Amino acid sequence: MDSQKDALQRIIATLANKNEELHNFIETLNHTLDRVQVNSTQVVSDLEEEFDTLYSILDEMKESMTSTIKQESLRKSHELQNQLTQSTSALESAEELLEFANNALHISDEAEFSKAAKQIKDRVTMAPAFRLTMKPKATDNMTHMMVDFSQERQTLQGLKFLPVPRAPEIMLIDCVVMDNEVTVSWKMPMEDSKIDHYILEYRKTNHEGLPRVKDEQCWEKLDNIRTTEHTLQGLRFDSKFMNFRVRACNKAAAGDYSDPVTLETRAFNFSFDSSSSHLNLKVEEQSVEWDPQAGKALDSKVKGKENKGSGTPSPKRTSVTRSPAPRGARDRFTGESYTVLGDTSIESGQHYWEVKPQKDCKSYSVGLAYRNLGKFDQLGKTCTSWCIHVNNWLQNSFAAKHNNKAKNLDVPVPDSIGVYCDFDRGQLAFYNAENKQLLHMFKMKFTQPVVPAFMVWCGGLILSTGLQVPSAVRSFQKTENGLGGSNSSLSQQDPTVACDTICFYEKLPSVDGGSLLP
Repeated sequence: MDSQKDALQRIIATLANKNEELHNFIETLNHTLDRVQVNSTQVVSDLEEEFDTLYSILDEMKESMTSTIKQESLRKSHELQNQLTQSTSALESAEELLEFANNALHISDEAEFSKAAKQIKDRVTMAPAFRLTMKPKATDNMTHMMVDFSQERQTLQGLKFLPVPRAPEIMLIDCVVMDNEVTVSWKMPMEDSKIDHYILEYRKTNHEGLPRVKDEQCWEKLDNIRTTEHTLQGLRFDSKFMNFRVRACNKAAAGDYSDPVTLETRAFNFSFDSSSSHLNLKVEEQSVEWDPQAGKALDSKVKGKENKGSGTPSPKRTSVTRSPAPRGARDRFTGESYTVLGDTSIESGQHYWEVKPQKDCKSYSVGLAYRNLGKFDQLGKTCTSWCIHVNNWLQNSFAAKHNNKAKNLDVPVPDSIGVYCDFDRGQLAFYNAENKQLLHMFKMKFTQPVVPAFMVWCGGLILSTGLQVPSAVRSFQKTENGLGGSNSSLSQQDPTVACDTICFYEKLPSVDGGSLLP
């Protein structure tokens, strides 16, 4: 009994599933049937519109050509009517002269006869009948106004529905990913002169395999592409890969999509690490700004001790009350170290990012550091950090700094700085981001992972990540590998060895207008 109930339950479950499948299938059929009606109505409407347009063109041509025939008829009629009028007048004159000549034959008086004969001679000389051209100025032939519609009739009789274009084939070997641009090339499997344009679609993904039907990102579309190649420019590579597909369109329909392809778009992506930044820095993912009011809710407003060795401007010193740092997190930078680090370490490979200072930024530094950089340490003042420093306060300076040593850079300060790191080769290079001019290069041997590092005072920085190493930088680095470069005065020290204590000071202001240094 129980086994029979179990078997019946299984049959019921199977029937229920099949009923649900049939219900869904019937809904699909009904939806498809409705769409067939809607689409058929739309196609008929489009067809009528096309034929109405064709009729309109034919009516315009008919009216124009009929007008031309009428004008030609009027021209010929006018010419012939003028000739007819002139000929009729000449005939009347000739008949009158003929009658006068016949009467002159019966004149008996010799003097009168001679006079009449002379008149007749003079009138004959001037008679219109002898001055007219006896050839019609126009013919009755109008065959030159006839039109041969045989070719057009054959074309119209050969009208067919346009075929749906076949799916293009993306030529993976011709696709190029370089300088944050992607060039996609494709071809049609066979020549198709009816193709009007192409539609290229793309989406970002972190899935390495074959493109999936459903993904977290939606397809973005580029329409009206007239060639079989297209370049997407100014991309930010914030995903590991990008999927691409293309379809061809004629004036009637869009064809099927090509098989999608996946192109690698890896780049170095990171943000500012707000958890360890100085409290006087207002940090967002891609920007940091010095704010003397920031963090005051956590400040105890107790004056701190002046740091005599500071090379960076500082507001009034305060001790800070902070919440306990998360497990594994480092302490916030404090004192005169207006520093913020990147939130992603570099352990291998080649990486590139750009930094643009806000207008009128007083002082900032851009570089690299080990994550164990002390909370009071300033970039370039230790053997665990490397940077270039821009100072626009009082005396302008532009210098490369490391291990408390500075090398002045005899180049203009660029509007935006590109930072290149080759961890494996131990290279850190700074470029003018606009023209890729080398500003300075450090060469060293990294002994542990490094992180992007930044300092800013009285101003702000804007960060650009997701950038490939520019081809100009990559090419330059290849030619420069093995050369001493411009960093000979700032050679690397092993962090396990005590750093040189060569100090340099700059006369820098405090917030209250005093001087931090004697």
